[in-house]
Amino acid sequence: MTIEWAEDTELGQGYQQTTFDLGDDPDGEGQVFATLVKADPPTSTTGAILYVHGFTDYFFQRELADFFTARGYAFYALDLRKCGRSRRDGQLAHYVSDLALYDDELDRALDVVRSETGHSVLLSAHSTGGLILPLWLARRRTRHGGGVDPGVTGLILNSPWFDLQGAPWMRTIGTQVIRGVSALRPKEPMRLPASTNYGASIAASEQGEWDYNLVFKPVAGFPVTFGWLNAVRRGQARFHRGLDVGVPSLVLRSTRTYFSTRFSDRSVGADTVLDVKQIARWSGCLGGHTTVVPIEGAKHDVFLSPQAARDQAYATVDTWLKDRGLL
Repeated sequence: MTIEWAEDTELGQGYQQTTFDLGDDPDGEGQVFATLVKADPPTSTTGAILYVHGFTDYFFQRELADFFTARGYAFYALDLRKCGRSRRDGQLAHYVSDLALYDDELDRALDVVRSETGHSVLLSAHSTGGLILPLWLARRRTRHGGGVDPGVTGLILNSPWFDLQGAPWMRTIGTQVIRGVSALRPKEPMRLPASTNYGASIAASEQGEWDYNLVFKPVAGFPVTFGWLNAVRRGQARFHRGLDVGVPSLVLRSTRTYFSTRFSDRSVGADTVLDVKQIARWSGCLGGHTTVVPIEGAKHDVFLSPQAARDQAYATVDTWLKDRGLL
């Protein structure tokens, strides 16, 4: 497999990118593309990892890449269609009508990583990506006759979106409303309260410490559409019926949730996006050997948390990898 790589337009030196042409968008927004990014590999590789971002997100986490390359892993990350580097003019950010549409770029990315490194692949994802990857792995197992995919070694999920946060009625009546509106006006934005809480807690331009592209990841987030959220709810319903991803999983989450539309001191060490109790409740649906570790003081993206929480999270990953012979 021959892939043409060029210096990554976002991270520059030390990172390269390649583009997958995915053809015409089934959701009617022209041609769609996905972007695979890789860090300069270590001198000697002992493994490979593929990372997938969440909603209103893209790959920019150099520290995460550095952690794995320092341990001999070739690091790759995928910007999904209509996200980050992959979005084209006129396309609705992150919009898909079915999470299974991501199977195309995920399959391609996995093939590239295996071909280039000669290693089986550790998978990692954040938030919505943490729902997308298990569903994809389960579909791959079905396509392979139910057997374990020998080219995947494990799954690390960082605050995965396993259920819809908020009031209980949103998961019952609200979901039916989402489904109904989605059938008629799938790309209509939902009228949700504007929130800058999470974005302000991580962006260096606000109250955080991380520099990144605010066009790709705006502080107030992208609008949530009925069609996209309906796709997520269908995915979550499938997840709740139970999967078997076929590999050991590590789930990292914060110890507490704090919902607010505006940043405050309480935002610093909490998940301000998802309900951590839901993450704990549904993690068992991954199947197989699943380890769930709450990280004190963590934010929604555990690896963008204050230093002490990041140190704990990385130490947890180290231990988990060693215990499974992956390090």
